[in-house]
Amino acid sequence: MPELPEVETTRRGLAPAVEARRIVRAVVRHRGMRQPVPRGLEQKLAGATVQALGRRGKYLLFDCITADGSRGTLILHLGMSGRLWLVDAGAAPEKHDHFDLVIDNDCIIRLRDPRRFGLVLWQRGDDALVHPLLSAIGPEPLTTDFDGAVLHRETRPRSAAIKLVIMDSHVVSGVGNIYANEALFRAGIDPRTPAQRLSRSRCDRLAAEIKRVLGEAIDAGGSSLRDYVGSDGMAGNFQNNFLVYGRKGEPCTRCGTMIRELRQAQRATCYCPSCQKR
Repeated sequence: MPELPEVETTRRGLAPAVEARRIVRAVVRHRGMRQPVPRGLEQKLAGATVQALGRRGKYLLFDCITADGSRGTLILHLGMSGRLWLVDAGAAPEKHDHFDLVIDNDCIIRLRDPRRFGLVLWQRGDDALVHPLLSAIGPEPLTTDFDGAVLHRETRPRSAAIKLVIMDSHVVSGVGNIYANEALFRAGIDPRTPAQRLSRSRCDRLAAEIKRVLGEAIDAGGSSLRDYVGSDGMAGNFQNNFLVYGRKGEPCTRCGTMIRELRQAQRATCYCPSCQKR
């Protein structure tokens, strides 16, 4: 699943091609996504100008002024296996290419989503964050809204494993499975540790490592394990820097102990039993 670094990498790649540009038309080939693509979306987007391309958690937000002068936001989510990238005008769509934005600079922003778990939605008005999918999302991890104090406060009432807590978008937005594994290893925290047992100093360390690993992943263009490529069609490189994720049975890069794997909420958790403490 594309996580925050992959979505942010996509946003940065698309922004120069779409910001301050006019949408010639939108093409919906399949409305049966995780939620149905709204009827009439093509008419709303035709002739709209994209003021800015933002991100909230794992959602991409196209801030638009429509042809009739009203405001609205196109909300896109890549789902489990989606990719959003630039193709030349006239490039023929393939089987799983469900949505296009045709821009007035002779390019197309194309959504490919084989599993159709992604989202293409519209929020009218000038505040996309009132949308039900966005209004309850926690703080952005790469901003000053998130730090060790915030994490410590949020973990006090929670007895669930710390890995599951930092993957909860109500606590902090966009920290998916890969980067939760990596941040916990760097912070030296066992992923099974009950969240409320973490001291303030350990929360400080974990929050700092979440920021660091996400920032490094963005700089590397994200992680490409299966389907993900950036807006330019190129794979990310951060998978080459994994310290624990996907390394079951390999020696820890710090101490040489074999990396172990377990399942938490149906997701793979990789950790070093020596370096990471409860």
